Amino acid sequence: MRIGIVGAENSHTAAIAKTINVQKQIEDAEVVCVWGESKKFAEAAAEAGQIPTIVNKPEDMIGMVDGVMLDHRHGKDHLPAAKPLLEARLPLFVDKPFCYRTAEGKRFLARARELGVPVCSFSVLPKQASFTAAQEAIGKLGKILSVVSTGPCDLKSKYGGVFFYGIHQVDMILRAVGYDVSHAQINRGKTNHTATLFYTSGAIATMNLLGEGHPAFHLSVVGEEGRFDGEMTLDANHYLRGAQSFVHMFKTGETDETEETMLMPVAVLEALEKSIALKRRVKVARIAG
Repeated sequence: MRIGIVGAENSHTAAIAKTINVQKQIEDAEVVCVWGESKKFAEAAAEAGQIPTIVNKPEDMIGMVDGVMLDHRHGKDHLPAAKPLLEARLPLFVDKPFCYRTAEGKRFLARARELGVPVCSFSVLPKQASFTAAQEAIGKLGKILSVVSTGPCDLKSKYGGVFFYGIHQVDMILRAVGYDVSHAQINRGKTNHTATLFYTSGAIATMNLLGEGHPAFHLSVVGEEGRFDGEMTLDANHYLRGAQSFVHMFKTGETDETEETMLMPVAVLEALEKSIALKRRVKVARIAG
């Protein structure tokens, strides 16, 4: 299984390549080429991950690889780079967030269905063993009433503001509690902020978006039959389970990801971004149904 990676500025590129090429933790797979936003980024990732080839543009990977990982720091760059690879019918893993605008993501996935190309996208946070255990515990709480999550986030990040790092908390909440979020709102402080997600079920989720201290991710969930509180600790290699998931899809065409799991986090983040300017809660775009 020959894999190409588009994007080298993000630390994930070298980490994934190390996992596959250096540590050889995934059988019958190799990262064979990389494209970087700059020569410096590409060379650094290639050296760290023992990637043999640097290409001049993402399209140069066509014919060289069996699947591609898209790994930009800003979600707006993912799908434009992925389009020619999609048209070449290459399976694609798109790092989080899948895209920067929900409508763009819908069009892309519609085209992928037309071509029969498997696509997946996710945050690696829900892939950690700690989150798997949390999901099991949350499943025993009955109807969910309240969720509080905590993690780092910089609303002024040049890589998409709340999209950058906010995606981790949003993806975690949706996978743990459900996707029926109707409205979202950010409440700004000086450096630290909160975001509120309103569920059609009546549940409410509060995200602590901390710009200082870089706290560990934490999740607290209250249900009708109990509560769960826990830190989302990272696996020894917190990229491994994610890499195993997308390599499995490259090999088999099978993925648990759906249009809802990939695009609902984007729709929530887009609503949160709008709420900053409007200073009120904003309706979240529907994905399924």
